[in-house]
Amino acid sequence: MAKKQAFGEEAQALKKSQRKMAKVIISTKNARGKYAFRETMIDQDNVKEFIDKSKS
Repeated sequence: MAKKQAFGEEAQALKKSQRKMAKVIISTKNARGKYAFRETMIDQDNVKEFIDKSKS
């Protein structure tokens, strides 16, 4: 019977504890008609809320 690898279990636990991030790029148009872009790194779960707030 094979032994369980402790490294595999530890690696899975570390992977689950890491935060999943998403890069969001928001574009805005200024008074001269040119576009400006803003990049933001946020949690993957909060992307929809962030985009909705940025549109207002």
